[in-house]
Amino acid sequence: MTTGTIKKVVSDRGFGFIAAEDGKEYFFHRDGLDRSLEFDRLVGGEKVNFEVESSPRGPRAGKVSAA
Repeated sequence: MTTGTIKKVVSDRGFGFIAAEDGKEYFFHRDGLDRSLEFDRLVGGEKVNFEVESSPRGPRAGKVSAA
């Protein structure tokens, strides 16, 4: 499990970006959120845990949950 901070949320498109503690940035989609989080209530600066998953466009965050 990796820890990071919500960097940006694009509400109308259903995705956002997480700045991980390792310095990398990961894309996430609302479908990748755990039940502990509601996409419409996410704000920048919120701490989260996530798993790095592979996708056709490269690594992304999945199973995103509240830290």
